[in-house]
Amino acid sequence: MKLKILQENLNEAFHITSRFTSSHVQLPVLANVLLSAKNNKLLVSATNLEMSVSITLGAQVEGEGEITVPSRVITDLVSNLPLGTISLESEKEQLIISGEEFKSNISGMNSSDYPSLPKEIGKTSLNLENKALIEGLSQVLFAVSTDETRPFLTGTLFVFKGKEALIVATDGFRLSRKKITLDSNIKEEKIIIPKGILGELTRLLKGENVKFEYKKDDKQVIFGVDKMILASRVIEGEFPDFERIIPKTSNIKVLLDKEELLRAIKLTSVFAREAANVVKIIIRKDAIELAAESQLSGSGENKVDARVEFLEGDYDDSKRLSIAFNYRFLEDFVNSVAGEEVQISLNDANSPGVFTDPKDSNYLHLIMPVRIQT
Repeated sequence: MKLKILQENLNEAFHITSRFTSSHVQLPVLANVLLSAKNNKLLVSATNLEMSVSITLGAQVEGEGEITVPSRVITDLVSNLPLGTISLESEKEQLIISGEEFKSNISGMNSSDYPSLPKEIGKTSLNLENKALIEGLSQVLFAVSTDETRPFLTGTLFVFKGKEALIVATDGFRLSRKKITLDSNIKEEKIIIPKGILGELTRLLKGENVKFEYKKDDKQVIFGVDKMILASRVIEGEFPDFERIIPKTSNIKVLLDKEELLRAIKLTSVFAREAANVVKIIIRKDAIELAAESQLSGSGENKVDARVEFLEGDYDDSKRLSIAFNYRFLEDFVNSVAGEEVQISLNDANSPGVFTDPKDSNYLHLIMPVRIQT
């Protein structure tokens, strides 16, 4: 392998691939990146066996070939080289990197030991609109579980049907659901995609749309982004029946200013942090009160004006609703809302609260209450 390439392009590629490598003891080659030169292109690839990335870069290729080299070494090295053209040449299991005033030898490994990775996406792939996908993932990914004992909750459920896709995540205490529109029909399919690859996707998306392919037989999803191919295994298992736990009706609807609510949550959290993160919400006739109490620090109460609608009878102060939530869950939801207001739909202190953006009918968030003594 022998080629010339711009330092800035190679540096960007290595910073991306470094997030996909692994220090797997039994497979040392997974700590390496694969460099493959052919047809005036350099393909830079990395994998940790769970997900992979392959990036195509333009290069002046004088000799075709491939080699794997330690990701950390070559990333640190190239990032400190000056801008401009650098030369790469492989000799057996050595990679020589040189510039005007620099030359280095990096010990590599034979590419034959490297796993086979997807390098292209099928012609029948689905086109996902950039803005809708980024917005949808930002409103869902924060609700993904980190509990490895329930692996099916550590991913995000995609439900494809017709010209719509539902994106759903839950950790058992809260649930996010977002509907996005597709530009073509697709047969009904349910896929649980790991959070890791979706997080990388949101980091790498700039302005282009995403090509998506599901290889059911290989249990793999592939994303095409500009000149990159991202791939990941899917998570096997049965995702919870999320539609069943979403209340179909509510007794109380509360409409609030988003920024006012966020400020009240932050103020109350000062004391909630030392009280298992619990914030109590009291529904009044034309406002809500947020309260938290810590045995160490004290207590705080905050009132937020609201439009409150009681769907079963008039407001009765003796029967006012008090419900408690984890303040972090409230804060995460409010930060995900694009509009200026939020709506909370409630039934009783033991039923989940449904949180929505009045200007976005495609987004719904559910939070389970914390049981408290009243």
